[in-house]
Amino acid sequence: IGAIVAREPQLVSRMDALIRSPDFWLRRVALLHQLDRKEKTDEARLFDYCLHCADEQEFFIRKAIGWALRQYGRIDPGAVRRFVSIHERELSGLTRREALKHLG
Repeated sequence: IGAIVAREPQLVSRMDALIRSPDFWLRRVALLHQLDRKEKTDEARLFDYCLHCADEQEFFIRKAIGWALRQYGRIDPGAVRRFVSIHERELSGLTRREALKHLG
């Protein structure tokens, strides 16, 4: 889906809707749609989506948040470290471990 959203930027608003979907698989799509965006990642949107889903108990959501943060951490490790540090209590242990896995 990330490639489609990159080609069709107007679909970002659809991702904004999906992050609020009652279906966790659709929320997961929204969380992960920027995985391959690298420097073009919308950091504010990424962090907002992560916070929106941070209190969820669903394993696949917790893992997706960590995965999305870990990928972005390859571009801006400082931003991810700060985000995880500031929101440590809101993020699950799984999410924190995944996010910081390659950041030392």
